[in-house]
Amino acid sequence: MDGEINIQKKISMRLRESASGKTMKDKVVAILESRIQIQMAELIAKYGGIPFSAPALAEIPDIDITEIEKLFKKWDKYPPDIFIFQTGVGVKALFDAAKRLGQVPVLLNKLETALVVVRGPKPTGVLRSFRVRIDAAAQEPYTSAEVLAELGEIKLRGKRIVIQRYGESNIELNKSLEAKGAIVYEIATYRWGLPSDVEPLVRFINALKRSEIDIVAFTSASQINNLFTLAEQFGEQELLKKNLNQTIIASIGPVCTIAIKKYGVNVNVEANPPKLGAFVVAINKILS
Repeated sequence: MDGEINIQKKISMRLRESASGKTMKDKVVAILESRIQIQMAELIAKYGGIPFSAPALAEIPDIDITEIEKLFKKWDKYPPDIFIFQTGVGVKALFDAAKRLGQVPVLLNKLETALVVVRGPKPTGVLRSFRVRIDAAAQEPYTSAEVLAELGEIKLRGKRIVIQRYGESNIELNKSLEAKGAIVYEIATYRWGLPSDVEPLVRFINALKRSEIDIVAFTSASQINNLFTLAEQFGEQELLKKNLNQTIIASIGPVCTIAIKKYGVNVNVEANPPKLGAFVVAINKILS
């Protein structure tokens, strides 16, 4: 815990130093974030930048209460051996569904008798609020590789593994576990869709065409996926790729970077660790 506090102090100090230099001065920084859009915009403005908000994600509930009920009944005969939780939002959605069904004690019982693995601090926080024991936690930068590393010494053949999906299927994780002989089940709790109002994203794409954006800050893989999905509707995928490659591209971390590169877009700076404070520091550093 003391180590985490010291790291945060160092990041805060570096942020203050960056702010005094105003390294973002007059730079237009596009924010595709939805949840912490205001927080990011305030940070960018604080360091002299001009935030351009274009939310690329909408959190859409995707939990089927009937399927969850069937799943709980199935667990009576075939209890899971391992649970892997990937997001705090997903954990909360699962417990909300269990509460609606009056099955929270059943869920807690299955968690008590299984190995509980978490991908990062957010699912950890929610699980602890329900007093769930956590057996293994992926290390930074919280990718599938770190999750698999936590399971490295465990024989997975024949093990029933429940994965809480985060917005979309984690194909890499699923395939890796199945290759080791595990039986993988996914629980869909929510998915990332395009916002109902895509006008800000359209303005962002047009601003890229006019070279009015200096930096694009991606904070999730789904943002780049949705951006190209929208561009496809206008037949402008190649033009979007070209314009992004003429702009500084900042990625929150390795998972996001992999997704960006799949579209042929270069990443100029990546946060380490993949957290907001370090992200702003990384953007300031490339501009200094």
